[in-house]
Parts: sequence; C-alpha cells; structure tokens
Amino acid sequence: MNVPRRCVVKIGSSSLTDPKTGALKNEHIAFFVQECVTCMDKGVQMVLVTSGAVAAGFAALGFRSRPSALHEKQACAAVGQTLLMHAYDTALRAHGRIGAQLLFNRSDFADRARMRLAEATCDELLSRGVLPIINENDTTSIAELTFGDNDRLSALVARITKADRLVIATDTDGLYTVDPRTDANAQKLSRIAHIDASIWNMAGASGSAVGTGGMRSKIGAASIAMLGGIGVCIGRIAQDGDLWRTMTLCGDATVFDPSAHGQSMKQLWVRECAIVQGHVTIDAGAVHALCMEKKSLLPAGVVAASDAFDAGDIVEVRGPDGSPIGRGISNYAAWQLRAVAGCSTHDAMQRIDVVRPEVIHRDDLVITAQ
Repeated sequence: MNVPRRCVVKIGSSSLTDPKTGALKNEHIAFFVQECVTCMDKGVQMVLVTSGAVAAGFAALGFRSRPSALHEKQACAAVGQTLLMHAYDTALRAHGRIGAQLLFNRSDFADRARMRLAEATCDELLSRGVLPIINENDTTSIAELTFGDNDRLSALVARITKADRLVIATDTDGLYTVDPRTDANAQKLSRIAHIDASIWNMAGASGSAVGTGGMRSKIGAASIAMLGGIGVCIGRIAQDGDLWRTMTLCGDATVFDPSAHGQSMKQLWVRECAIVQGHVTIDAGAVHALCMEKKSLLPAGVVAASDAFDAGDIVEVRGPDGSPIGRGISNYAAWQLRAVAGCSTHDAMQRIDVVRPEVIHRDDLVITAQ
C-alpha cells in the first residue's frame, strides 16, 4: 500500500453545500473531517484546502444564488468564513482534534519570504497534530491577487508543505475522455504520466453553480504538483474510507504520476507565484536558444522591452509574434535593456553597468510555451 507521509486534500464548494440552496451542510463537513481524522489516526499528516466561505455566506445573507458583484462576494466571504470554520472546529473537536485557519491570497506567495513563513507555520502545526485548514482570503483579494480557484491554491500548498500527495475531491470519479454526464461513450483515464494537449482538450468548465473550478482547473493544479514530484489523485470522496483508499492509490480515481523532471521551489515561484512586472520581446534565434538549447537569454536576442521594470523583477518573455515563451528574473532594468537590445554581450557590458551579462540566466528562467 502506497501511504504518503503528508497529504493535501482539496474540497470544493459543491461538496460542502446543498446543491439546491447553496447553503453550507454541516453534515458534509463532518464527513470530510471524519475522513481526514481517519488518515491522521493512521499516521498521515493532513492539510485541508477548503472552499465554501462565499457559498456559506450568500445563503446566510439572504442571497438566492452566488452574487457576481465583488463587494457582495467579499461580504459573503466575511460572514461565510466564520460559519465555515465554526463547522470545522465543531466536527474536529468531536474527534478530540483541533484545526488551524490559514487564509492566503496570491501576494502571500508572490513574496518568497512570506511563502517560507507559511511553510514554517504549516510544519509547526503538523508537528503538533493540528489540521491546517486553508482557504483563499476572499474578503480582501482583488482580481490581480486571486488564485482564480482553490484547485491551484491546493497545488501551491502541496508544493510549499512538501506533501507527497494531493487529493482533489470532485463530483466525478476521475477524468474522462468526454463528459460522462452527457456522453455514454465516455471512457475513464485511470493513470496519467504526462499532461499534454490531448489531456487539456478533455477538460471542461465548472459543473456547479456554487463552484469556480472545473476539470480544467484541476488538471492545471495537477501539472503544478507533478512538477514538484507530487502524485495527484482526482476523484469522488463520498463514502466512508474513500479518502484513505484514494490517497493510498487503492481508490477509483484518476492518478497523475509525479514528473521525472522536477521543478525547484525557485522555478515554482517564478512560474506560478511571482507578479509579472513587464515583458521582453526576443527574436526567433533567441526563442530557439531558450526553448531547444536551454540557454540563457543574452542582450543580442532582445528586440524590445516594456516601459517599466527594474533589475530583479519578473518579466514575461515573448516571441517575435508576441506569444508568451516563458518568464524569468531580469538582471536588467527596462531602460538598460532598451539601450543594449541586439548588442553582443561584450558591447552591452561596455555600455551599461550590470552585475551579470545575461538578461535572464537559465537558472532564473521558466519556459511556459508548450
């Protein structure tokens, strides 16, 4: 049996609320807590990423459905988060366990120091037998600082907590070639070793009025976790023991194998967490050097740079047609780069004073183009 040391479990709003009214169902929370406690009792350190604050809040505030205005959703989250945590606390105390609330937004992960503090906090809680319960801070988040859905947040949490496995609970028992709710010929995929275009094409949108993610967002989360050497299981957790069976790869879920080509925490930060401050356009030769030869970006390959970014900022690298190639940490400010665009490395170093000759060193570059 493949038992992980540490596991992150993500539960969506649709799993915690009444499908008709959107109201929080305490018995659903009690069920998932029981599942987590069962795993904890067997020696697995568990981390829970939960949705449900906005869903719980809009029902409590009298909305008939999930509101669309930002201030309404934030008000619902403010009310709903207290209801959500109270329900979790009540369920955990029935088992002699305690939970800890951690609320994040993207800026917490964009700052590497804050990301390390979050990691240390989770380690301390887990060492003391506490169940960390994590959600996005919907009350204060703005569009530029949101994760979009908790699937992605769960993958980032799995990475920073150095989990061995990520379980994403959904309303189906895994990934199918087409939507099994509408096509009787749908075939389930039991194991996926690599996420390619064919896998992305199988994904759809959210299937719930109270949720924000769909299978596509879950595949995106799986790709983040896999690059960190974390196995991912996507499936239904509905019966007693389902979480344990799924987590130990004995359940009826789709399993995504860890990538053999891992990604460092620094590369994770560059690709998924840091806020992009500008962009650099490069020529076709530089695209080939970066993507095929895995080289650093040099001044000779630069065509243009956007108006304002500083040395040390994250920039998006774009090809001649403007399509994104990757992103990385620039060693040049935008004005410096415009001054030496197209120059040889020797000439560039003669013209301006920079610490490193590379515009973006290979170790600070992540290629995102498929």
